[in-house]
Amino acid sequence: MRPVLPPDYRPSDDEEFMNPLQVEYFRQKLLRWRAELLADSTDTLRYLREESLLKPDLTDRASLETERAIELRTRDRERKLISKIDAALARIDLGTYGYCEETDQPIGVRRLEARPIATLSIEAQERHERIERTYREE
Repeated sequence: MRPVLPPDYRPSDDEEFMNPLQVEYFRQKLLRWRAELLADSTDTLRYLREESLLKPDLTDRASLETERAIELRTRDRERKLISKIDAALARIDLGTYGYCEETDQPIGVRRLEARPIATLSIEAQERHERIERTYREE
């Protein structure tokens, strides 16, 4: 059974890392985020169906096409983000959420607050970025 979160609960470094309250807090945070993204995509689909590209003015049509392209690119990024949220929710179910995939060390409450889909600790992420830069420069 899942714990009931107090309305003003915020995870802190003073408590045991990934205790049941923290896990539930992040699960709810991820679910809310996912729901917001899905609602946005539904709104976009409705807008795309309603808005017609049959504008008589070429400038209006070009502007509308540009807006649509930007909107679709944004939705594609959000679709990928939903996949990462789903993966984070799966890690919660497995009991591995909040721990670095490389080192198995805690990622940290503040990092998870800022990026709830994080899979690497700050140190591991920085190492990946340094390696990425090195290969990009070669």
